[in-house]
Amino acid sequence: MTDKPIADYAVIGDTCTTALIARDGSLDWLCWPRHDGPAVFLALLDRERGGTCRLALDGLTGVTRRYLPGTNILETTFVTATGRAVLTDFMPLHPHEAVPEEGPDGHAQGRVVRRLACIAGRVSGHWFLRPTFDYARAPTEAVAASETQLRFHGGGDAIRAACAVPLTLREGAAEGGFALTSGARADLVIAHGAKHHGAESEDDAAGEGLTAEVDASLAATRAYWEAWSDRCTYEGPYRESVLRSALTLKLLTHGPSGGIVAAATAGLPEAVPGNRNYDYRYVWMRDASFTVTAFVNLGYDREAAEFLRFLREADTSRGRDLHLMYALKGPVPQEETLDHLRGWRGVAPVRIGNAAADQDQYDIYGEFLVALHGYLEAVDYDPPVKVNDHLPEALGHLTNHILRARHAPDHGLWEMRTEKRQSLHTKAMLWVGLDRAVQIARADPKHRLADAATIATWERAAAEIRDEYHTRGWNPSRGAYTMAYGSDDLDAAVLRAALFDAFDPHDPRVAATLERVGAELGAGDLVYRYRIDDGLEGDEATFTACAFWRVGCLALAGRNAEAAALFERLLARGNDLGLFAEEIDAQTGEQRGNLPQGFTHMAVINHAVRLAAARDGQTRTDEPDCRADAETVPA
Repeated sequence: MTDKPIADYAVIGDTCTTALIARDGSLDWLCWPRHDGPAVFLALLDRERGGTCRLALDGLTGVTRRYLPGTNILETTFVTATGRAVLTDFMPLHPHEAVPEEGPDGHAQGRVVRRLACIAGRVSGHWFLRPTFDYARAPTEAVAASETQLRFHGGGDAIRAACAVPLTLREGAAEGGFALTSGARADLVIAHGAKHHGAESEDDAAGEGLTAEVDASLAATRAYWEAWSDRCTYEGPYRESVLRSALTLKLLTHGPSGGIVAAATAGLPEAVPGNRNYDYRYVWMRDASFTVTAFVNLGYDREAAEFLRFLREADTSRGRDLHLMYALKGPVPQEETLDHLRGWRGVAPVRIGNAAADQDQYDIYGEFLVALHGYLEAVDYDPPVKVNDHLPEALGHLTNHILRARHAPDHGLWEMRTEKRQSLHTKAMLWVGLDRAVQIARADPKHRLADAATIATWERAAAEIRDEYHTRGWNPSRGAYTMAYGSDDLDAAVLRAALFDAFDPHDPRVAATLERVGAELGAGDLVYRYRIDDGLEGDEATFTACAFWRVGCLALAGRNAEAAALFERLLARGNDLGLFAEEIDAQTGEQRGNLPQGFTHMAVINHAVRLAAARDGQTRTDEPDCRADAETVPA
């Protein structure tokens, strides 16, 4: 059985976890009860050993799919030799009567609903359901509660299934055949846990009861997502792409904690062949901060406040330090390999946990201060009390960390598992952090975040850091700013530093660097992060966010038409639903790495906003005060 292309997958979710569903209707990835929980469906990484929930239709001739507008509800239309059927996949997320000040803004039901309806002629086929617990390391036991209801147990976990047609058990798997005429249904509901804990229960539902429950849950979930989408303030020319990226980022949030994970999956390779397979289901400080910026750019201030809640509750040191990476609950697990899994297209090892949690990456202080500055501006420096009460202490601790780290080597943005270096991008982001801290302190209407002497200290240190990286980061023999002090290696991260004003895009040396990066790291419209030996196997694909950073640099340089044309070509690189993984293979155009990747989708949002600002004759940085709405974007 051939592994499907990564671009074949769509994502659904309930802001607790996500599921990946292929174009053919196969549910091949789902971790419960959280994004970083153990997978119960993982055919994505091993089609023989990994669990799946598969739909097989007889005489299939064609497939089309879409998301229902403004939602994360997936609708797949199957055409067969005898009729048509529509499969509607969603994870129920019902609106609250009143959204609380903090906490989840919707009620997740802990279920996957698969609504299958024949809409023309007649269709026949079968459901196949086989969960595998604890990444397929635990044996699966199955029990039939009735002919349409099953229980699966393994590894201390359990799921339940209810179907509109009878299910037959066989060796830990279930199969249910159907023959439908127009208007008939064969719905399937999969729920987490041995017992139902939500407001509704499929336990006693069958036939018309299950149909009614599915329809009611679909209506409620659609209402939640449409209301959420209506809050998006962007009304520019790329609204569909921007909103899809925003909806995808929302799926990567975790409502109970406020955390934001980097991607929905683990183990999808960045190089084929190679061993660059990592687990991205954790909260990277950098990625989450950049996602906060994207959210605030679109008017989603509550999501930003929720991430601040996550940090407040996750940080037992009361703001004295930021971790590079967090788990949604407890410590980040130690990295381990799942040697029993063959990996996508046989590219092993499959890793869970992430050893990068132990790295030093000091740019995260600048990343977070950018996000904090943007959020405070968006709420006119009047955040919720629980945020406001910690601001003076937090600002002081963050800037003190920058001052202590300014001369220290680190592992850098790309998390290479090599020795530490004096990374140019890190130094630039330390300057950015101090610059934003000064702006926050000066803008505070009560003037209580820092006194004049402290602000002067920050300004002086910022100037010294900027002078240093401009001097030591420039490599005359390469005619470019390079990856680290004294290095000959080019690094696309300089594009990103320019977006935060750490470099002047009109400076001849910066322009020369951008040209050199394009010449040596570019692959047409795409861009590699770097082209050096990093100690890993295989040649990784191009890094998609880097290509979007080039769009921003072109816009900053006033090359707006060129920037917009490149942006539109890059958007066309996503899959048919507008989803992006982390990387794109320059030779084949295939998606590579974990999917969907937040870092890519936040770049889509922020650069659509940047282009809107450029069309309006404004020069702005990657910050939330550059929100675009109908009044600021010319017709």
